[in-house]
Amino acid sequence: MADEKENPPAGGEVPEKFKTVVDHIEKLTVLELSELVKILEKKFGVSSSAPVMAMPQGGAAATGEPVEEKTSFTVVLSGVGEKKIEVIKVVRDATQKGLKEAKDLVDAAAAGPQVVLENAKKEDADALKKKFEAAGAKVELK
Repeated sequence: MADEKENPPAGGEVPEKFKTVVDHIEKLTVLELSELVKILEKKFGVSSSAPVMAMPQGGAAATGEPVEEKTSFTVVLSGVGEKKIEVIKVVRDATQKGLKEAKDLVDAAAAGPQVVLENAKKEDADALKKKFEAAGAKVELK
């Protein structure tokens, strides 16, 4: 073993009363050391993991800052379902687009999410979501 003055322990100088314990621990393999830690945790009811500070619940409200409620929403068509024609009708009503544009938007939604309406009020967005869901489509409000 190397001289202690050349390789001092990471925590500094080892007190005399712990030298024999430290010498024994240095000779343990990683697996044996891991097992020893588990045994000591169980025996003394402690944990070797670092304590985690809990975040205040409620986000900005917990810090005293006012929480701004979202007032405008984007309606995103994420799935068409089986009633494609009904979904096209809802798109036409919501966007005032022609039949071809509405159909193209619904066809594109089958491949990936498509924005149907932007900057809609909460009530309008919820009403439109209900219409889409009644037609069998999947919708997200963002």
